[in-house]
Amino acid sequence: MAALRLICGVDEAGRGPLAGPVCAAAVVFEPGRRAPAGIADSKVLSSRERERLSILIKDRALAWAVAWASVDEIDSLNILQASLLAMRRAVESLSVSPHEVWFDGPHCPLLAVPVRAIVDGDAKVRVIAAASILAKTARDAEMCRLHGQFPQ
Repeated sequence: MAALRLICGVDEAGRGPLAGPVCAAAVVFEPGRRAPAGIADSKVLSSRERERLSILIKDRALAWAVAWASVDEIDSLNILQASLLAMRRAVESLSVSPHEVWFDGPHCPLLAVPVRAIVDGDAKVRVIAAASILAKTARDAEMCRLHGQFPQ
């Protein structure tokens, strides 16, 4: 019997806004274990739904990680390269080594494992949607923290 493959989903949050860092999340669900119900692209969920699902995803995922690219990295690299850097950091921070990594969008960083770029992946693939939820909730929390420091 063939071993079950670990598929990692990755998405980012913060490419569009003019302030703050870009955040990426990577999620791996255990093969054969059901992902939490209700997972969808973070953009179609309310903040309350995202928060609730974020807790469930972290609890049920085999592994998950969040990583960042700073404002300085965005300024020096450009937003696309900084997003790819944050995505690579998230995958490399996982406690397991996935067999393949699926990214939302048309671009993906080079990794030591096979990668796949999936346009609208956050709407099509549950593990990528889970990553979109973790990235969005982490970035929202960071922006709230920054607003407390710099309220203008």
